[in-house]
Amino acid sequence: MSKVDGSFKFSPISVNFLTEATKVLFAIMMLLFQARHQKVGEKSLLSISTFVEAARNNALLAVPALLYAINNYLKFIMQLYFNPATVKMLSNLKVLVIAVLLKIIMRRHFSIIQWEALALLLIGISVNQLRSLPEGTAALGLPVATGAYLYTLIFVTVPSLASVFNEYALKSQFETSIYLQNLFLYGYGAIFNFLGIIGTAILKGPSSFNILQGHSRATMLLIFNNAAQGILSSFFFKYADTILKKYSSTVATIFTGIASAALFGHTLTINFILGISIVFISMHQFFSPLSKVKDEPKNGSLEMIDSQNNQRSKDASFINMAAGANEDASHRVEPDEKAPLLPI
Repeated sequence: MSKVDGSFKFSPISVNFLTEATKVLFAIMMLLFQARHQKVGEKSLLSISTFVEAARNNALLAVPALLYAINNYLKFIMQLYFNPATVKMLSNLKVLVIAVLLKIIMRRHFSIIQWEALALLLIGISVNQLRSLPEGTAALGLPVATGAYLYTLIFVTVPSLASVFNEYALKSQFETSIYLQNLFLYGYGAIFNFLGIIGTAILKGPSSFNILQGHSRATMLLIFNNAAQGILSSFFFKYADTILKKYSSTVATIFTGIASAALFGHTLTINFILGISIVFISMHQFFSPLSKVKDEPKNGSLEMIDSQNNQRSKDASFINMAAGANEDASHRVEPDEKAPLLPI
């Protein structure tokens, strides 16, 4: 909606900078509110020692902040090549990349059914991208230039890395207040975007340094919407996980498609309807209780999961208490099992 004649009359970097500045102000206000409601005897959140210690322990947040700064700029570039619904569908590709990164970086385990659900997600996105109208007619997407494929590749990998590093950084310092962690994350983001504004001013001249140039009521709404989205995402990363956050964003896809059709006249093709249906089936399959990873014994053999063998295990534990206790002790608690659920 903020585009004029198919392009942006404002600097996307300025929007991202103002978004990060808005999130910094929110983090400061919430930090002050949390500090006022601290219990007697707790270390003050506003003390210099607490701030310095937290800044040192959460220095890793600079990595996702830099990656987010790149990704947030790419979001505007992608809007020049694809319509909003297609951009949202392409962003779902991140789930597959995130799953691989979680397995490598955070040692997260996924069952075969969950990997199949992620593959089904990829199929759903591909169905959405297939042409449903004859060659030469306008389908759901706009004409795609060669550079769009490169932007799509970066658009998928960079935020995936950012999300995984963000979750790792937030959970590795779990005792630190989330508002204090957000203050560092958004502060780093504001710095990186401001450096981008300075770089743009050097390349295009001092006139481009005016961060409010070309802004409208639509861009103000965009800033507050993006700020709210970023703040909510931080709670997913710390108290839930990246996969749940990305899957939950697929729910927004159907609303994006409908709003895109209502506001801009974009056509909702049968491919989009089928694609989003497959995506929702994939989401249900991934989070189904039947798809959960079963714990493996230390000898590496697969655990029997049928009800008959479960009953045998209970009988064995009843007869031989020592064996049952030994079996319970052999359970390995994974890091993600310790993470609390997203608070309601």
